[in-house]
Amino acid sequence: MNVDIQIGRGKAAKRAYGIDEIALVPGNRTLDPSLADTKWRIGNIERDIPIIASAMDSVVDVRMAVLLSQLGALGVLNLEGIYTRYANPEPILNRIASVGKEEFVPLMQELYAEPIKPELIEQRIGEIKQQGGIAAVSTTPAGASKFGSVVAKAGADLFFIQATVVSTAHLSPESIIPLDLAKFCQEMPIPVVLGNCVTYEVTLNLMKAGAAAVLVGIGPGAACTSRGVLGVGVPQATAIADCAAARDDYYQDTGKYIPVIADGGLITGGDICKCIACGADGVMIGSPFAKAAEAPGRGYHWGMATPSPILPRGTRIRVDTTGTLEQILTGPAQLDDGTHNLLGALKTSMGTLGAKNIKEMQQVEVVIAPSLLTEGKVYQKAQQLGMGK
Repeated sequence: MNVDIQIGRGKAAKRAYGIDEIALVPGNRTLDPSLADTKWRIGNIERDIPIIASAMDSVVDVRMAVLLSQLGALGVLNLEGIYTRYANPEPILNRIASVGKEEFVPLMQELYAEPIKPELIEQRIGEIKQQGGIAAVSTTPAGASKFGSVVAKAGADLFFIQATVVSTAHLSPESIIPLDLAKFCQEMPIPVVLGNCVTYEVTLNLMKAGAAAVLVGIGPGAACTSRGVLGVGVPQATAIADCAAARDDYYQDTGKYIPVIADGGLITGGDICKCIACGADGVMIGSPFAKAAEAPGRGYHWGMATPSPILPRGTRIRVDTTGTLEQILTGPAQLDDGTHNLLGALKTSMGTLGAKNIKEMQQVEVVIAPSLLTEGKVYQKAQQLGMGK
């Protein structure tokens, strides 16, 4: 990869691109959207819709996990959130939604100081499975060390290990034994998804460690402030393309296809389409689902690292409630801004581009187009309609 931009005499850099800076180019053919096949596989699970709801307390509870499963998608439950700290999370969710901006972070730090209860981990997984849902769950690497055996015993279907940045080469103080990701993946009886990362090399190492899928994205989420607090991140279009290249090389070397999941910063159907065109097999989104009437956040959305007792890297944003989960995921759309019927947007885009399946969608032409979202949209912007909202 060429590094040809000089920041100064002692530092060079490469140009990275975000989703808003690119556009997809139609090819020589089109197809009816009904013929677009959006199926994909993660671990040993096949889904009709390549969209995962983020493991955030404002997005996925037991009910949402079940509903998403029924609709053909997937929801991941945060096992280090309020659903495993409190037997009855409803009063806690009400408190989070009721406080002002200044009181929010101290309240979150107080609420998330309550210990995680292993029996609630088992209970929540059981509740999802008893209702016919796919039990996909998430912890940090530290949480995986503590609760991995509990998750396995409870019969979860997928285990996500997530951190702001995860790698196979983690240095810890002598008093702390870091999680051996390769050993953990080998010993767990269920597929383990690893993230988050943004580079070719780390993606390749995570796949070699046994990841069933890799999450791509550091800091782009709507409620995440890691990029501002830490100054760390790579814009999603470049990050996805780099990590997808590692997936393709790994497949060529081993014959094992490990999906890459774009995680964070995606608001509209067009964002999802562009992520897949950059190489993603699926996407993980939070704030679009936080807007669902069934979402537990009461019209609010907050980051996973918000409750950190020492350095919060997230905030609470108001997203309001714009429709049902079904309207947001599969339609019919009630809004004109691309946030409803995400599956319909993907299928229509694939039809317009002539892509019959996800693999063909990954091959469509991409151009750099910073004016894509503003060109000709003066009236929408002025009237706060459609793309001008």
